[in-house]
Amino acid sequence: MRAAYVISTTDRIIAMRTLLSLATVAVALSFAAPGFAQDAKGETVQSRNKQIVLDFYEKALNQKDFAAASVYLGTYTQHNPNAADGPEGLKGFLAFLKEKYPQSHSEIKQVFTDGDYVILHVHAVREPGTRGNAIVDIFRLKDGKIEEHWDAVQPIPEKSANTNTMF
Repeated sequence: MRAAYVISTTDRIIAMRTLLSLATVAVALSFAAPGFAQDAKGETVQSRNKQIVLDFYEKALNQKDFAAASVYLGTYTQHNPNAADGPEGLKGFLAFLKEKYPQSHSEIKQVFTDGDYVILHVHAVREPGTRGNAIVDIFRLKDGKIEEHWDAVQPIPEKSANTNTMF
């Protein structure tokens, strides 16, 4: 003999309310944490933004190739007071690097992402054999394009008051 399972109307209403509540939470989370939302390829906005900035950084700062790097730029508002605004400002900076420091190289030590922001901790060496600078670069992206850039640059000293490294 088979056991019959009977679901009461009350149980059905409770089950429906639970499903609706879970659906509401899922929708709310997708809006509350847009960096974790996935695109059609299943990639999160944060992982996409991270890859855009890493590709941009390699093409711009290490290869000094403005044409290759410029595909990642939006309006590119520059917050470094020593650099000109917009894509043309970056183009001028890369031309300067190419002429004065053709062997300069930047090594990304850490990458942090938060939604549309990507933060890099970088060891930049303009001339081989020098200590270089510790740099924190902050990028804000919109719709897959780099819209803004901030940075803080600190020369790596010969001697430190502690035994920790800057990276």
